Amino acid sequence: MKYNIKIYDTLTGKVVDFVPVKEDEVKIYLCGPTVYNLIHIGNARPIITFDAFRRFLEYIGYKVTMVQNFTDIDDKIITQSYKEGVSFEKIARRYIIEYWKDMVDLKVRAFNFHPKTSNYIEEIVRYIEILIEKGFAYEVENGDVYFNVRKFDKYGELSHRDTNSMISGSRIEISTYKKDPLDFALWKASKEGEPCWESPWGKGRPGWHIECTVMATEILGDSFDIHAGGNDLIFPHHENERAQALASEKQFAKYWMHNGMIQLAQSKMSKSLGNVWLVRDLLKQFDSDVLKVFIFSKHYRVPIDISEDLLRAQEISVNRVKQSLKESEEYFQGFVPYSKEGEYFKSQEEYLLKNLANDFNTPSAIARLFDLSKELNKALNSKNESMIVDNYYLIRNVYGSLFGIFESSRSVEEYAVEVDDLIKVLIEVRTTLRNNRLYNLSDYIRDTLNQLGIEIKDTSEGTKYNFKSNKSEV
Repeated sequence: MKYNIKIYDTLTGKVVDFVPVKEDEVKIYLCGPTVYNLIHIGNARPIITFDAFRRFLEYIGYKVTMVQNFTDIDDKIITQSYKEGVSFEKIARRYIIEYWKDMVDLKVRAFNFHPKTSNYIEEIVRYIEILIEKGFAYEVENGDVYFNVRKFDKYGELSHRDTNSMISGSRIEISTYKKDPLDFALWKASKEGEPCWESPWGKGRPGWHIECTVMATEILGDSFDIHAGGNDLIFPHHENERAQALASEKQFAKYWMHNGMIQLAQSKMSKSLGNVWLVRDLLKQFDSDVLKVFIFSKHYRVPIDISEDLLRAQEISVNRVKQSLKESEEYFQGFVPYSKEGEYFKSQEEYLLKNLANDFNTPSAIARLFDLSKELNKALNSKNESMIVDNYYLIRNVYGSLFGIFESSRSVEEYAVEVDDLIKVLIEVRTTLRNNRLYNLSDYIRDTLNQLGIEIKDTSEGTKYNFKSNKSEV
């Protein structure tokens, strides 16, 4: 790779040279949402940011494997299930589906793996047993299992905190059964009516932190490149993840990357505070290009203040770019000839990639985007066709590939072919699961497709599917 990539590593507190564990490959774990409600723009920032970071790595030639989990077992999910009188599985499934709807509208690609906590219970139990064997965890009389923080001498390194100065309280679990207030739950004994699984310590469910340690190492291996997420997760969640992994003698993440929060009136946005802007509501007022350009115009590590006025100002700039692209297409009567061999094109692409290699400097990239739009307007006015082509494709193709913005519209027919192929693959997977008597998983595929408006029917002639308004057969 010809680019010397630098990133800010939370663990060292410095901008460092990024050297992958394995040459030419990058493995990333991104903490995903707890699926008890629709996602807000604060939830979306790390997803948008690290989707773009992955795009950049792929653009310059890396093979990237990226994992983002769904936390589908949690107090908030259980509380919501009680409110509605339905199972926690139904709540989680509903909001995973709604998550995907928002991601499609945001034009964010799916990552390579999206594991759910509930699918890794056996692995979590085995992991906790290892921590107990190594003396880093202990069971208490009510069936809970806790991590013994004082036994782990590297605790606090990631968040740069001294354990002696940490005070029990905010975001630290309180329990009379703990040996120390800093100890955190690996396994929680179930209360009456709660979802639970069998374990050596009795019926219960995983603690929050253990799930990500387990899923990350199960999918990416004991050592991988980057663990990412919002900086509100550094302590205690990521600190605890790292402690669990190192205590079990796994190298875990080589680097840690964290994005800043999105704020309303300089206060943290959160569902618990009720001061959230749902992605779905924002997309009714602004298209995805506006939201993405707004986010990328600030460095990923800094907090962002958001308001309707700021978004409206961004919308004006984005619409100018779109108008320039439209006029370019009209100039060439709908088809702009494609070329990326010119020196101007290469120099602009190189400038952009070098800035992104420097701790993912998206503000510089967005500033250059608007410069390119101005150059495109000048070329249109002077009818300089080579400059029209170069600037048009720098915006459409390069920025489209790197950020998922200003991408060319695709026909319904193109999407229909891809959807048809995808459904066929899902049906083949479901058939294999049924043949192996894994009916819970096969029924999950059928039920999820049904909620998306795709009806699956098993007939003597094979499995068929249809939409409400468009029928097809496999």
